[in-house]
Amino acid sequence: MADSVVLDPVDLHLLRLLQNDARTTYRDLAAQVGVAPSTCLDRVARLRRAGVILGHRLELDPAKLGRGLQALLLVQVRPHRRELVGPFVERIRALPESRTVFHLTGPDDYLVHVAVADMTDLQRLVLDEFTSRREVARVETRLIFQQWECGPLLPPTAPTPSPSPASASASSSPSADTP
Repeated sequence: MADSVVLDPVDLHLLRLLQNDARTTYRDLAAQVGVAPSTCLDRVARLRRAGVILGHRLELDPAKLGRGLQALLLVQVRPHRRELVGPFVERIRALPESRTVFHLTGPDDYLVHVAVADMTDLQRLVLDEFTSRREVARVETRLIFQQWECGPLLPPTAPTPSPSPASASASSSPSADTP
């Protein structure tokens, strides 16, 4: 796992803004964050070099591309050995229906997010591309009714320390010297 990068409030503000709209100009970013455009450019470049910013993506609507049905496939691979799972993952990633592949712990080995045209297309995908493979022991399908994007990904905030019971009671109770 990569080491985390120390980010100051300006970096965090830039990341929030860029995650909401990656096309924002450096001039607009700088104005919103309160720094010079050259400072903004330098900070974003540093965040890219540090691997915090991984790239820019164009988001497409699967339904408008003829893939209006999305599903999650829980896949169990047996035996779960590197020489089998490597080629399996590469094959699944190469499928045009595959959106994301997760390697999991627990009874299922993989979670695959797919986008297909309809139920017939989903059935074809599961039967022809998954269960027909010798290493695939089981596939469970979950249809996605709706999905929502969440807020920007930011590092966890440090918890605010709670006052200890002794200091809390001492500060809230009157002292013996108080009249």
